[in-house]
Amino acid sequence: MKNALKIVTLQEAVSHVKSGDRVFLHGAAMTPNILINALTDRYRELKDVELIHIHTEGPAPYTAPPYNESFMTNSCFVAGNVRQAVNSRIGAYIPIFLSEIHLLFRRNFLPIDVALIQVSPPDEHGYCSLGVSVDITLPAVQTAKKVIAQVNPQVPRTHGDGIIHVSQIDAAIAVDVPIHSTKIPVATEIEQKIGEYVAGLVEDGATLQMGIGGIPNVVLSKLMNHKRLGIH
Repeated sequence: MKNALKIVTLQEAVSHVKSGDRVFLHGAAMTPNILINALTDRYRELKDVELIHIHTEGPAPYTAPPYNESFMTNSCFVAGNVRQAVNSRIGAYIPIFLSEIHLLFRRNFLPIDVALIQVSPPDEHGYCSLGVSVDITLPAVQTAKKVIAQVNPQVPRTHGDGIIHVSQIDAAIAVDVPIHSTKIPVATEIEQKIGEYVAGLVEDGATLQMGIGGIPNVVLSKLMNHKRLGIH
């Protein structure tokens, strides 16, 4: 069936990765940790596997012995789980704007052999959603030689460009686990005051690019009565 996923065992899914491959990891809330852990479990039979990604959530076993003898992390965004590796000889960091990372894949500067992603189950037309972390994953899927998916009913379907057809997925595993979430800390009095001032500068119909942290969170909370905002 053209709208059916090829569901395989976990071991078969990660067997698509070979020594010397460059593997893309879906990031942030959508990090496919089950696939990642199964891949790193193959460290005895693999060597020189490069893992490229931005911010990932959860443990990063590939940065620690004995796994780091077979895997090397190459990060375009340094998260806490890879910071020690990036600051040593066992990891690397690519200083680049988020908006330009897709060019590394599309222009073949960093061709991807295998992309490990997490998606929603397909709809009746065979389309899966990349959920809440589309970012650089879409160009990775579009250019990778093979795409391996962790299909999870707890992945929310989001609208826009983050939709892929099952025909773009070479193999998939079925899971049912919560995606990653982050608890927002209580804002300080100073952050609250700054957030109020910033929100007061925003006009209806404005387009905003929001960063990460306490102040952006407060600003967003102060915009509830605004209208027609575009937020990225």
